Amino acid sequence: MRIPGGPDVDTFLSEYWQKKPLVIRGAFPELASPVSPDELAGLACEPTVESRLVLDEKDGKPWQLENGPFDPERFSDLPTTGWTLLVQGLDHWVPELAPLLDRFRFIPNWRLDDIMASYAPEGGSVGPHFDQYDVFLLQAEGCREWHFGGHCDEQSPRVAETPLRILKDWQPEETVLLEPGDMLYLPPGIGHHGIARGDCVTLSVGFRAPSHDDILTGFSDFLCEQAGAEQLLRDPDLTAPENPGEIGPEAIDRAASVLEDQLRRRRELALWFGQYTTAPKNDSIVIPPDDPLPEPNALREALDSGQTLRWNEGSRFAWHRLSDEETALFVDGERFILREDARAIAPVLCAGHQPDPAALRAFCDDPALAGLMTNLVNHGSLYLE
Repeated sequence: MRIPGGPDVDTFLSEYWQKKPLVIRGAFPELASPVSPDELAGLACEPTVESRLVLDEKDGKPWQLENGPFDPERFSDLPTTGWTLLVQGLDHWVPELAPLLDRFRFIPNWRLDDIMASYAPEGGSVGPHFDQYDVFLLQAEGCREWHFGGHCDEQSPRVAETPLRILKDWQPEETVLLEPGDMLYLPPGIGHHGIARGDCVTLSVGFRAPSHDDILTGFSDFLCEQAGAEQLLRDPDLTAPENPGEIGPEAIDRAASVLEDQLRRRRELALWFGQYTTAPKNDSIVIPPDDPLPEPNALREALDSGQTLRWNEGSRFAWHRLSDEETALFVDGERFILREDARAIAPVLCAGHQPDPAALRAFCDDPALAGLMTNLVNHGSLYLE
């Protein structure tokens, strides 16, 4: 298996992933922007779409940010250059992008975030900066000049008087001009600055990962909801202290044993991790259909008639083998524990945006699995087409 236009996956993961940038010419030779600049502006006016405008300068201050939704008149007031429109979650709003995302599933589903579109006229950019996540930058329309290189962190000097994290006195190591179909991979922490050379649209395929804070606080909150969390710290072997004001080492040992015992609960950690990493980014992504399926038989009949099931654009599917007897399926922050023959549906559902229709039809012969898929349709995570 190879990444689009580039090396085989094993080489990419061992030599480039989270290590160094990679430029791939002609990664997507047939790629064309799925939306026009006017359509991106229209999306940016919708209240459920996350969008931003970055202006090189506003009111005498550098690199200013405006958050959508925008009034249509805002776009007629913009200057001819020096600004960039960013629209997040484009894969959710443009179903035609689903096959493009499937080309990046050499990275696990739980790491894949979304596709962001960036439109800018000549000279537009979002300034020199760095991100904490991996990103593939695909040139979809026009050309963009990229300056990149050098590791940056929170101590890197920043430009003042801007809400953005713009790098100050940053010096790139490389410069490339991306043309339609070209792609640039950037690991976390690499400084970069993209400048439009003529009107251009760039698609950013981003990846996500929980922070250490997310893991520590999220898992501890999850554990606090489990049975037994209300127990008090006990000390049946308590002895009288020489000084009642001292917290003795034995008290710290008992507290540490509570934490150590909880951290050994790998099943609970796996269940929390799967739910956390598949949770939708916001409440507007997964919406129940207006006409839910009345019963599992309706799903079976639809598949028999030639319809297929596909993921809701923006839904997240993943699975984890809990043991030889159990598999956990995670869909949009919910978990389903599968046992015995039912476990086989998890890898099929999670393989890509359009799961194998013949396999799903066969699973419909099991009433429980037909019910599971029906529930996923009625929840909005799957739909028929």
